[in-house]
Amino acid sequence: MKLNLAWVAGLALAATCNLGVAQSEKPLTIVVPTAAGGGNDAMARTIGQKLGVLLNRSVIVDNKAGANGALAAEFVAKAAPDGNTLMFGYIATHAMNPALQKLRYDPVKDFEAVGLVGYSPTLMVVNPSLKVKDVKDLVRVLKEKPDQYSVASAGNGTAPHFAAELFKMSTQTSLLHVPYKGSAPAVNDTIGGQTHVMFPSLFTGVPFVKSGRLQALAIAGNKRSAVLPDVPTLKELGIDGVEVDQWYAIFAPAKTSKDVIVKLNQALNKVLNDPEIIKKIEGHGADVDTSTPEQLGEMVRKDLVKWRQVVQRAKLQAD
Repeated sequence: MKLNLAWVAGLALAATCNLGVAQSEKPLTIVVPTAAGGGNDAMARTIGQKLGVLLNRSVIVDNKAGANGALAAEFVAKAAPDGNTLMFGYIATHAMNPALQKLRYDPVKDFEAVGLVGYSPTLMVVNPSLKVKDVKDLVRVLKEKPDQYSVASAGNGTAPHFAAELFKMSTQTSLLHVPYKGSAPAVNDTIGGQTHVMFPSLFTGVPFVKSGRLQALAIAGNKRSAVLPDVPTLKELGIDGVEVDQWYAIFAPAKTSKDVIVKLNQALNKVLNDPEIIKKIEGHGADVDTSTPEQLGEMVRKDLVKWRQVVQRAKLQAD
């Protein structure tokens, strides 16, 4: 979905000169569905800062953690469709959680897709106190002492939750699922030893792996990461069916005018083609990518079908 840089730059330049929402005295609010300090929050703030400069308006990042992203999604779905409120949505809010349980918002009908931000593979980490050498060793420990170890997630219906359930099913092991209000508190408790295993996004987990506070065992994705090249994929280790790549994107409330959506998309793509932004995001293991609103909308619809099938096949349910 990567767009031509020169073409995007030209469109975005025109957008900054004639962007209706940029003339508003109201700040642009980007609602993040997770707690401050996680990967979603970091990306939203990085992008929001540049977007504010580009649009010549103030940008507020508003963290609304709760109900596994549903609280933030409901808020944005009910917001005025004037281009002043956006959502930093991701695979959990617009595909996994809606596939897992009935929510008070429709991820397709209640939103207008603005544009893709990028992807991040899921990382499998453990607290170093477990003293396991690798995934094989962890599986052995889990089978020797079933129901004695826990796995933290960013909440029911999030990528860390789905990855954990698929891992348990593929390895026939048992882990107590402990859902949190976002990746940041889940990671903190895994570091603190209150929980033992977690599947955060690579973007969220890399800093803690590099500092030695978490031990990386595997990538729950399709390929190894250049950021952690020595960490194998679960598939390489003979564990299939746990490929969970997380995507991130910007959404607006339904009925936001087509003109505003197009102009916001142009500005977003301009930001995402900024070498400084790319360096910051990809330095943590996420891959920046862009799209048209139509491409993002189609991706959401396909992902909903995919994860509903996974839920049915794996018999997943919210804890």
